Amino acid sequence: MDKVTRLFDFPQYQLEKFNLKTTFATKYQDKWEIVSSQQYVDRANQLSRGLIRLGVQPNDKIAIIAHNNSADWHIADIGILQTGAQNVPIYPTISAEDYAYILNHSGAKYCIVSDSEILEKLNSVRKEVPELKEVYGLNDLKGVSSLSEVFKLGEDISTQQEVESRKNAVSADDLATLIYTSGTTGKPKAVMLSHNNIVSNVLGSEERVPLVSGDKALSFLPICHIFERMVVYLYQYCGISIHFAESIDKMSENLKEVKPHVMTVVPRLIEKVFEKINAKGSELSGIKKKLFFWAIYVGESFEPYGAKGPWYEFKLSIARKLIFSKWQEGLGGNLKILVSGSAALQPRLARIFGAAGIPVMEGYGLTETSPVIAVNDQNNHGWKIGTVGRMLPNVEVKIAEDGEILCKGPNIMLGYYKDEEKTKEAMEGDYFHTGDIGQIDDDGFLKITDRKKEMFKTSGGKYVAPQMIENQMKQSRFIEQIMVVGEGEKMPCAIIQPNFEFVKQWAQRRKLNITDNKELVKDPKVITRIEKEVTKYNQQFGRWEQVKKFELTSEEWSVEAGHLTPTLKLKRRVIKEKYMDLYNLMYKHE
Repeated sequence: MDKVTRLFDFPQYQLEKFNLKTTFATKYQDKWEIVSSQQYVDRANQLSRGLIRLGVQPNDKIAIIAHNNSADWHIADIGILQTGAQNVPIYPTISAEDYAYILNHSGAKYCIVSDSEILEKLNSVRKEVPELKEVYGLNDLKGVSSLSEVFKLGEDISTQQEVESRKNAVSADDLATLIYTSGTTGKPKAVMLSHNNIVSNVLGSEERVPLVSGDKALSFLPICHIFERMVVYLYQYCGISIHFAESIDKMSENLKEVKPHVMTVVPRLIEKVFEKINAKGSELSGIKKKLFFWAIYVGESFEPYGAKGPWYEFKLSIARKLIFSKWQEGLGGNLKILVSGSAALQPRLARIFGAAGIPVMEGYGLTETSPVIAVNDQNNHGWKIGTVGRMLPNVEVKIAEDGEILCKGPNIMLGYYKDEEKTKEAMEGDYFHTGDIGQIDDDGFLKITDRKKEMFKTSGGKYVAPQMIENQMKQSRFIEQIMVVGEGEKMPCAIIQPNFEFVKQWAQRRKLNITDNKELVKDPKVITRIEKEVTKYNQQFGRWEQVKKFELTSEEWSVEAGHLTPTLKLKRRVIKEKYMDLYNLMYKHE
């Protein structure tokens, strides 16, 4: 096979070109279970035969809801697609009502679930989904059939000819998947992505990732999100062995076991890793502590490609030898690259990790663009900190008069499922409206400045871009989350969730008797210290943009509590409603 045109071509291409002993490795009960290229192809074919025996027809929709990434998810994905049916991945953490909405809206005939927690949630709304014929467990689950029963139906290879016939009938431009966006308001929209949408994005991204066959990847971002899913197809295309992390809690352990060369991350993970490293540095004493913070100081002014000159590179080499080499060891010792997406990465952290020899390549895209529009690239002088890189070679971007980023290319979605009106709103000819504001610099690098719909106007008629302010303020070790508000008000204010772990350590060192979060957010010394941070970062903005007042929340913002989307973006409307009392306090509303 010379050319990949459909998603189910990836396993066959990998088998013929690389024939890996380890395509996937998933850990079950302390043991890594390995799936080779040949097993991947064979098991996907077996599942396709079983699904055809079950009565699955082309264009049927089959949903998958899973907590952890696994080889089984990908085998199910290819097994479904080869029958001409479409895969509908669903975020496990959304509400049971959203499960019902997505299953009904997509018309899913079957649903595959990974565990009893998801099954229980699904069962609570099962009666509301009349078209759903059957639920299968990826593993054996009480009360439902196991997917192994469908594999058993596929043991008879006489129907393989039907599988081949179904595959041949699927064209590159046919619908492959429906991905429901984690909307910050209202019901999620169903993005229709074709085989070619995603395949073109894999092929366009391939030259930006410095990987070779035999390298290892660690995968942990939700596979139901297009970012991780596209990247896993990319790993398959490049002959990379994919290990699936057990959980975020076991990430550190898995990194040391797998020793990966590449990982995809979201900025929040980079922030968390840095917070842990920083906390360990704070526990040091004497010369060791001074060296640690000197190395970070050196890292904060890092620029790629030796741009800071020989004296800086000399200091950097010392910092790498004495301090940063230990960071690499903690992340397995082999990391060549981290690829970051989903939200803006703090430039300070990009510099520090770059200095540490753990380069973070920031990219940009949306579900509707399959997802990558632009990404940084260590090669060809394609890495510029503070930008999301240059556009992929097969993607075109233009900036509208109001600053919005418009995008055109083979990666642009087919549209929103069952919603022509929203599709028309999103498209201008062949160009997709991203809803983001940005600019392209003289070297062709794209910089995102804000979300168009998140910008607001104060009562004085001045525009404020909240995301820019939030990204700067989140660089403070005292601030975990922040949402800038002020639409129609006389000034910007902010609702802040402190970094409780760090602030408690800070309070302890100052002999402050703080036992819980509620006490912490009311303590005058804590408030004064956070005010000092806000004042420091305010200096980077015009007077009309500066945060004039803030209030602290004692709750940790999370996906489960409804503050964040599954991709860790702020649910602005929800947060404002939750903390309306604090909002009114800042603006003296009755």
